[in-house]
Amino acid sequence: MSSFKDLRIVDNFYQTSAFFPMPTVLIGTLAEDGSTSLGPYSLLAPYYVAGKDYYAVILCCRNSSNTAQHLLARGKCSVNFIPDKRKYFKEAVRLGWPGDTPAEKMKDCLFTLEEGLMAKEHPEEAFPKVIGESFQVFECTWMRDLDGASEDKPGLLDGYPPPYRNFNGITSQFGAHFILRIDKILMKEKYYNAIVNGVRAKDFPAVPVDYGYRDSKYFWYTRFTKPIAELLPVREGSLASVRYAADRIDPNVKFTDEACMKLVKVPRIFLNTALKGCVAWAKENGVDVITAEHMDIINDKRAKEKQK
Repeated sequence: MSSFKDLRIVDNFYQTSAFFPMPTVLIGTLAEDGSTSLGPYSLLAPYYVAGKDYYAVILCCRNSSNTAQHLLARGKCSVNFIPDKRKYFKEAVRLGWPGDTPAEKMKDCLFTLEEGLMAKEHPEEAFPKVIGESFQVFECTWMRDLDGASEDKPGLLDGYPPPYRNFNGITSQFGAHFILRIDKILMKEKYYNAIVNGVRAKDFPAVPVDYGYRDSKYFWYTRFTKPIAELLPVREGSLASVRYAADRIDPNVKFTDEACMKLVKVPRIFLNTALKGCVAWAKENGVDVITAEHMDIINDKRAKEKQK
């Protein structure tokens, strides 16, 4: 006999039919007058993470919201990750009240708005501002050409008629999904240094995690606690197995034994991909024989940032 009960799945299942931990972010968009409007969201997830020429997240929201209408009209946003402070979360809840105009919700807003990097690099264009209190910010552009979503326009606040998109733009009568290309990741110096130089438990930002509207009265979230590190399992391959694969990956690029030893901990399923990445780096840098020193450079994804 099962130890579980069969819970009925209803609308907003992540809030009403599940315990679903989610990030807490504030999406900044451009209102019609060019000002920045903020809206709190949790239905945000990585979307394109590798293998394309850009990276992206996907945002799910109500299509009549200020955020959705602004994205449909102007296609730019800032994704602001706010730290775990009770007053910040309380303000995020206030900013999420449906029906308020951008001017109403932004009056006496607690957060400090400042220009992001996109505005500095493209002064001829308009971009939403970013929240100065954030520990990190994604500056994004909506990829409106995907799924034919460029035909979706703002203006309908009582529901959109079909046909609907499959995964981008207006996806239902009241829903929308936005694939957001990440143009910039802005990071406060403390956390930038942690990522570049190596993260320790004390380096993690205080991140609030929420559970959605669990009932009709409260918005539930959990306070940040110190993260715990758990060692990854290590299953080392042999030098011979790496050598076998390396000798067959490209006829014009070779690996020394010392370079191959740097790859013995790579899971077998990822070994060819790792070797191809090494070969691509070698060709870009005019290298015919990859040494252990070259592998150190290749493995250090932050090498260029460290040199800066």
